[in-house]
Amino acid sequence: MAEKYNASNIALEQILNFIKSGEIAIPEIQRPFVWKPRQVRDLIDSLYTGYPTGYFIISQSPNMKLKDGTLSEGKKIMIDGQQRVTALMTAIMGMEVINANFEKKRIKIAFNPLANPENEEEIFKVQDNAILRDKRWIADIAEVFKPTFDLWQFVNEYCTVNTEIRGSELNKILMQLMDIKNRQIGVITLNRELTIDEVTEIFIRINSQGAKLNQADFAMSKIAANTNYGGNVLRKAIDYFSHLAIQPDWYGDMCKDVEFIATPFANKLKWLKDDREDIFDPDYNDILRIAFMYKFNRAKMKDLVSLLGGRDFETREYKEDIAEVSFQKLTEGVMDFMNEYAFSNFVLTIKSAGFISNKLINSQMTLDFAYTLYLLLHADPNIDNSKIKHYVAKWYVMTTLTSRYITSPESVMDTDIRRIKERGFVAYFEEVEAANLSETFWSVGLVQNLETSAINSPYFNTYLAAQIYNGDNALFTNGGKVSDLITVIGDVHHIFPKKYLIRNGWTDKSKYNQIANYTYLDTQVNKAVSDDAPYIYFSKAFEQCETKQLIYGNITDLDVLHKNLKQNCIPENIVEMWNTDYDIFLNKRRKLMAHKIKEYYYNL
Repeated sequence: MAEKYNASNIALEQILNFIKSGEIAIPEIQRPFVWKPRQVRDLIDSLYTGYPTGYFIISQSPNMKLKDGTLSEGKKIMIDGQQRVTALMTAIMGMEVINANFEKKRIKIAFNPLANPENEEEIFKVQDNAILRDKRWIADIAEVFKPTFDLWQFVNEYCTVNTEIRGSELNKILMQLMDIKNRQIGVITLNRELTIDEVTEIFIRINSQGAKLNQADFAMSKIAANTNYGGNVLRKAIDYFSHLAIQPDWYGDMCKDVEFIATPFANKLKWLKDDREDIFDPDYNDILRIAFMYKFNRAKMKDLVSLLGGRDFETREYKEDIAEVSFQKLTEGVMDFMNEYAFSNFVLTIKSAGFISNKLINSQMTLDFAYTLYLLLHADPNIDNSKIKHYVAKWYVMTTLTSRYITSPESVMDTDIRRIKERGFVAYFEEVEAANLSETFWSVGLVQNLETSAINSPYFNTYLAAQIYNGDNALFTNGGKVSDLITVIGDVHHIFPKKYLIRNGWTDKSKYNQIANYTYLDTQVNKAVSDDAPYIYFSKAFEQCETKQLIYGNITDLDVLHKNLKQNCIPENIVEMWNTDYDIFLNKRRKLMAHKIKEYYYNL
């Protein structure tokens, strides 16, 4: 069996020179440096004292055929060890790093030749004003590592102001410090013939901390390492969008990156500073996946990695023109993803279907495909634009109800995209709908799916979306919408009160917490109900319509109450139900909920 990687030891100075020359790319070098200065200090101290600092893992891109027919050596990308190398570049080579505020700064590490570790004195410290005033400290070790550093002159000058140390002793200490650059670092270079799945598996197995590197991470590394086709800027745009989607107020910090602000991407992101919507806050995985599916009609992220590397799937060669076209298409896809009109209208589409809160979103993959579909349909001249929101909403609800993108999502998405392209969306949609939403699904399958205690179940969330879509009132209220309780002050409560059930022997948590026993209820109404049996408090609600004396909520009209019960899928004979009727209640309510979801779906 062929070796999957080559392990070797390389002098630290050589590794840094490889990076400085560009022979090894570090994709993270243009991103904010997340290590704290103290971590940089600790790394230098470990190197000085001879402690191990872990492996660096390098992935090799295959050789690529250039446009003139010649071969170009595949680029090497560091996929693990990026933060450590960046720390060394700033501390030893004097390189500036980008901090969290997108300001270029040095992290300067100071060295004290007179420190006595036995007395717990620190040999290294992060430079501060006190160190600059203390003649014992070498304020910045990067000065010692410069090619122009004059060791003899420095020893004489230092010993003149620090008479307690002899020149020969200082010379020995400084030589030990300078020997850091000769420290042997373990480097694992992965075979360039490995598939993306194999590279991912090796990374997970080797990485001592078990950090999971997914295929989107590889794609982002490949993007950032490619400066020929603007990958470094594209990488920033993707990162910045996902950051702004969650923290719009961060826009001011982003503007400090003057190089990025001068790019076309900056205007594409500007609208996010005023965006407070949290239905869809995509991370880099989502942005990459959607842009890729939309522009390439593929869904497997390993294919994106290969295409960005220039792979020709037919000849299995790597060609520069394929890489160039792939970067261009991906950039276009990301640009379209970021379009304010498209993004905002997609979110509006999801909300108009009743999914008004991120609490109702079960699957990010399902949402990702829905936005991909939105972009695809807008680009399809055969689709009536006035029906796009209708199609996207129905597809989203259908795929949520059937958990279409939960198991092997990439494979299913890949199939869907290819068949939409081959058959046209409308024909394929009708085919999928007929196959998955039969009468048996509505009357049996969905009823069975509603037999669960998972509060974040896609079926319960779709039921709530149906209530929101229909403008239903919460139980026992006239004018108090379910939508208001979900987004503002409400919470789900038990129709058969939990304490009442437990008191009567229903002690199984998965039983009394069935979603068919849940409804959104005003807090004051819930307090008034307390732990009364359903036949008691529902009877009082009916009596309230005669006495006009408010006990629960504000309904005093019998017709309004019947309508309210129907809106909340409460069986009419609830006024007769005791704890012994709980199973009967659950079965009846599941059927009512399933029927409501069905009507909602076909009314979308």
